[in-house]
Amino acid sequence: MPLRLLKLFLGLTAYGMSMVMLLRSGLGLMPWDVLHQGLALQGGWPMGRVAIAVSFVTLLLWIPIRQKPGFGTLCNAVVIGLVFDLVNGWVGDRLLDAPLATRLALLFGGIVLNGAATAAYLGARMGPGPRDGLMTGLVRRTGRSVRLVRTLIEGSVLLSGYLLGGTLGLGTVAYMLLIGPLIQLMLPWFDRQVRVVVEAEGVCADRCP
Repeated sequence: MPLRLLKLFLGLTAYGMSMVMLLRSGLGLMPWDVLHQGLALQGGWPMGRVAIAVSFVTLLLWIPIRQKPGFGTLCNAVVIGLVFDLVNGWVGDRLLDAPLATRLALLFGGIVLNGAATAAYLGARMGPGPRDGLMTGLVRRTGRSVRLVRTLIEGSVLLSGYLLGGTLGLGTVAYMLLIGPLIQLMLPWFDRQVRVVVEAEGVCADRCP
């Protein structure tokens, strides 16, 4: 349990930091953050607090699909937004005039860190995040594919955020292309059960006919 808690909170902290890196790159945000930023711009609220509010609204959508939150789910809803506001406030406007090379480093470093952070908190096995749980719950209830449900959710979120003024750009596209493979690559590092399965599949590939 101590190791799982460590993975959970390190993952959530790193996730909030990765959000700041993507924001400060100025090259585009992950789909849900396009919505968070758009709502923050319209309402004048800190973006991290908007992310917390959206998390709890999303949890309300779990009720009709009978999805149950875990301890990690509630931590996810609160910790990421708090870390984001703390780190973003500390960074301030220091990166406003950063050269393109620095912004690209922030973008791709943020995407890699986000993949590791997601793998870490998923590897803790203490409950999915509010947004991940909405996706898996809808997949279970509707019988539709993960790809279709995720595309519909993130497409709707992305469009809504863009119309509200959120930043859509190269970083958004890069995130959507890279985050899946990164999580798949990194999850065995943080989840022993996944690692055992991956290693077993590797042995079979080497030795089985």
